[in-house]
Order: sequence, then structure tokens, then C-alpha cells
Amino acid sequence: RVHEYSNQSGFRRNIRVCNTLIDMYVKCGCLEGARRVFIEMEERTVFTWSAMIQGLAIHGQAKEALTSFNKMIEIGIKPNGVTFIGLLHACGHMGWVDEGRRFFYSMTTEYGIIPQIEHYGCMVDLLSRAGFLQEAYEFIRNMPIKPNGVVWGALLGGCRVHKNIDLAEEASRQLDQLDPLNNGYHVVLSNIYAEAERWEDVARVRKLMRNLGVKKTPGWSSITVDGVVHEFVAGDETHPQAEKIFQMWEKLLDGMKLKGYIPNTSVVLLDIEEKEKEKFLYRHSEKLALTFGLMNTPPGTPIRIMKNLRVCEDCHAAFKLISEIVNREIVVRDRNRFHCFQAGSCSCGDYW
Repeated sequence: RVHEYSNQSGFRRNIRVCNTLIDMYVKCGCLEGARRVFIEMEERTVFTWSAMIQGLAIHGQAKEALTSFNKMIEIGIKPNGVTFIGLLHACGHMGWVDEGRRFFYSMTTEYGIIPQIEHYGCMVDLLSRAGFLQEAYEFIRNMPIKPNGVVWGALLGGCRVHKNIDLAEEASRQLDQLDPLNNGYHVVLSNIYAEAERWEDVARVRKLMRNLGVKKTPGWSSITVDGVVHEFVAGDETHPQAEKIFQMWEKLLDGMKLKGYIPNTSVVLLDIEEKEKEKFLYRHSEKLALTFGLMNTPPGTPIRIMKNLRVCEDCHAAFKLISEIVNREIVVRDRNRFHCFQAGSCSCGDYW
């Protein structure tokens, strides 16, 4: 509606309005809308190109993001710091370490741009995700500016993915000084211990959280249907359609199992029985939101879900299968990026 109104009101040639439209479409998970605005623009500034590069990056279209950058350079538009945040995000979401290093160092050597804390954070995230944890740690130690909680948090996140407890504890010590009341960092450390079945350490971290008055942020997922936002939390039984949602999920589960689905209970970091872990998995908030969406939207229409935490490995595998079973495009915006599930695959290439 905003896009249509801007066109009718004569703002089609207003660069600032078009840049904002690109940003809006990107944040709503509608990359095609952003592309359409970009293509229709008669004039594009560095802000236009940077917004498009960033949008492509968080939607898993890293190759197109880098191609866009090359086109931008070819036509003589000089990049800025925001451009490189997009490029580093693109590399980080695909694990392109060499390309990321090259872009980071070219900022100063080729374009005279001094990296800011956001660029250092992107580099630590890139290295950590790819498993270069020691290099990421040394990179932090050699930063010319003081690292903040986001930088150390990126290292901590990589430690969880690659199960490096020693570096996780070092990152946690730094975060205790920089951001002691951030529940997310305590939860990540607790989960690292839980994956290693170090339950005493899990209890110690949780006790520390209680003493600090820090509570774990509950995971939630939301979906908009007919202009109404429906929000779900894990295990939610309060929704008016809860019973129908659970019944529909069982039908989806049968179809998934025929395609080889096996519940990944390793993501349930609780010391409980296997059957209880499966039940817990099946009530993840994004699964409830998706099932509700399938029940209440016309066949063939895209489903868009917003989630406040990182999507888990089991939900990711399930959504790939469901996208194929129901022949739908499913777009999930988690804490880090967009996942576009279609025909049994995801735009992230299973790297997130």
C-alpha cells in the first residue's frame, strides 16, 4: 500500500522514498519487491546500492550481492562503510572467509574507509561461524578499538556451533564485564555446557542468572494473517485454534516421516526422556506459527514468519521438507537473517 501510494503521489522518482521502500521490502522478507523498486529507479545513489546489497546478504543471495557491488564500482559509485557491512554480512552468511578478509582489508587500502566497530563485529562473526575461532580471538585481541559485547558475543556464538568450551568461557568472562545483564549470552554458555552434558556447570550458570535477576528471553514466533498478528510461544496451548493446530501438525509429521524426517532431539538441551524431547520439539513456536499459517491462508501463497531467536536445526530441517510437501514458499526471519524455504531447500544453503 505504501509503495502504491508513493507511485500515485508522484514519488516514483524520489530517490529517498525509493531507498526507504527497498529497506521496507527487505525487512518484511519480500526481496522481490525490493528488487522491483531497485530496477525501476532511474537514478541510484550509494545508499541505494548499499541497501540492496544488505538486503541480498541477509536473504542468502551472497553471489548477487557481490555482483551488485562489482556493478556499482564499474559505474563509478564509491562505496561507503554501510556498503561493506552488507558485503561482510554476505560473506559471513555463506562462510566465504577469504572473500571477507579481502573486503575488510580493501576498505582502507583501496577506498580509504576506516573500519568501525560494526565491521570488526562482522569479521569476528564470519571467522567464528566458519570455525576459525583462534583467528577470531586473535583478531579481537589486536583490534585498534575496544571490542564491545557484540564482538565477544559473535565469538561466543561460534564457540557454541563448534563446541569450543575454553574459548567460550574466555568470551563469557569478557561479556560478564561488558554486558553482565544480557540474558542471551548466559543462555548460550549454559547451552554449550548442556551440549557437553556438563550439568553442574549448567546449574552454576542458571544460579548466576537468578542471582543477577536475569531471566531467559522466551522464544516466540509471529505470523500475520488477514492483517492480524498471531504470536506463538513454545508449547503454546492458549491459541483458540490450538487443538486444530496440533492435529494439523500430526498430519504434516506423517508426511515428513515418509520423506525420511527424524526428529533431532539433540537441540533440546534438557535432561529429560527422549519421548519428552520429541514432544518439546514439536511444540516449537515457529512450527506452531507455520501450521497455523498453512491452515488459514490460501494454497500456494507465501508464508512469512518472524522469530526473535535463532531457528533451531530441527525446525530448519522440518521447514525444508514441509515447503516441498505443501508446495509453498516459507520465509522465516530469525535473529540473524532470512531463511527462504522452497521446494525442499533453503536460501541459506544450510549455513547459518
